[in-house]
Amino acid sequence: MKTMNNFQISGFVVNNATINQFATASIARFGLSVRRTEKIGDEEKKVSAILNIEAWKSNEAADAFNILTKGARVLVEGYFKPEEWTDKDNVNHNTIKLVATKFSEFKEEEKPNETPAEKPAEEKNKKAKK
Repeated sequence: MKTMNNFQISGFVVNNATINQFATASIARFGLSVRRTEKIGDEEKKVSAILNIEAWKSNEAADAFNILTKGARVLVEGYFKPEEWTDKDNVNHNTIKLVATKFSEFKEEEKPNETPAEKPAEEKNKKAKK
C-alpha cells in the first residue's frame, strides 16, 4: 500500500505571514482559519479552528509570500511533518507541523448544472409502475 502524507485545504489567512530570511531560503509562518458546519438535531453550528502553517521558498521566489496577508482566502497544499524534541528537563515532546508546498489565491469555481447522484424516490416509483 502506498503511503499518503498530504493535505489540501482552503481558508482565510489570520494575520500577515511572518517571514524569516536565511542565506538561500525564506520561511513564512501563518495561521489559516478554517471552519465547518456541524449539525446537531435541527440546529446548525459553525465550528472554527486556526491551523499553523509554514512554507519555504528560495529567496528568489520569496515574492510568492506576498499573497499571505490578513483576510486573504487561500488554497494550501502540503504535507504533515512530525517533529520530536527533548527539553532541558529531559522531557520528550512531539508535534505535527503542516508544511505548505503550494499555496495560491482561492478562486471559487463556477459549478455547472449538477446532476444528482441518485434520482429522487418519486421518479424511481414512476418508472417502476410503467
